[in-house]
Amino acid sequence: MNINTAYFAGGCFWCMTKPFDEQEGIEKVTSGYMGGHTHNPSYEEVKTGETGHYEIVKIEYDVALFSYHKLLEIFFSVIDPTDFEGQFQDRGTQYRTAIFYTNDDQKQVAESYIESLKHTLNHDKAIATQVLPASTFYEAETYHQDFYKKQPERFQQQEDERTAYAQSHHINISHH
Repeated sequence: MNINTAYFAGGCFWCMTKPFDEQEGIEKVTSGYMGGHTHNPSYEEVKTGETGHYEIVKIEYDVALFSYHKLLEIFFSVIDPTDFEGQFQDRGTQYRTAIFYTNDDQKQVAESYIESLKHTLNHDKAIATQVLPASTFYEAETYHQDFYKKQPERFQQQEDERTAYAQSHHINISHH
């Protein structure tokens, strides 16, 4: 098996796990933090927005079954790439969107995907999703892992809030 890793920041990591976790060829999805200036931050620190970290998902996938491009398709179908201040009801720097690449190929595919996305969006909206080099990944606390499985009612409430926010702001998202 040839396992590769992708890192995506798409707002609250609780909502970012399920769309990837349910796909054949995805070996593991881990919630965590990346991109900040504090060593080994806690959720309590990250949620203040002062550490500079993004909430992210680390996706380990079998390249024979799943392409990086396919990961990007899923990622962009569940985020608003034009939001510079967070995602849906989650506001703050820790909820911004970003793709953290691990090699030049991922960087090129991500930049190309974003370029093609520009042609499908309203021309008055800029793409907020950044393409950044991967840095140290800090795994989130255990209670954040597989949140949608451990806390299905609370997860559904979060999803409903996302959907309501998206609808009230005329944002198209799909749920896988």
